[in-house]
Amino acid sequence: MKISARNQLVGKVAKITSGAVNAEVSVALPGGGEIVAVITKASAKSLGLKKGSPVVAVIKASDILLAVPCGNPDCKCGK
Repeated sequence: MKISARNQLVGKVAKITSGAVNAEVSVALPGGGEIVAVITKASAKSLGLKKGSPVVAVIKASDILLAVPCGNPDCKCGK
């Protein structure tokens, strides 16, 4: 697969939650993290996704949001 997006995370499908039109696909990442993608049910079916399927999450965004730490020492936001 060749693609111009540089933000790519390799993982495996951990869970698929189907709704009326869309499916939430939870992707387990090698470091223990998880990312969730919302795609159409038709796309999930077309890709043959099931629990354990290897996938690449491609992140392409035209906006960047910034946040500042909250100051709470117990928070995991970056302190």
